[in-house]
Amino acid sequence: MQPPTQIHGHDVLDFMIAAKMPFARATLLEAMSAKFGAAARYHTCSADNMTAEQLIDFLAQRGKFKVSPAGITVDTGRVCQH
Repeated sequence: MQPPTQIHGHDVLDFMIAAKMPFARATLLEAMSAKFGAAARYHTCSADNMTAEQLIDFLAQRGKFKVSPAGITVDTGRVCQH
């Protein structure tokens, strides 16, 4: 059995930016599953082995998202460029 695919949080942020639309949390989870696989695990520069839900919470806590009535978008001014 192969280990789950490891996806960096930057890949999710880039995916969201490229979509050019806000996501409801449930829609974002569905889109991440479709794009990266249902079994994918996520990591960032400071955390690893997260589920999609844990990554969304992690990024939200770090101020990487803008939340509006339309949904979640990336706050591009808060995305590190490394």
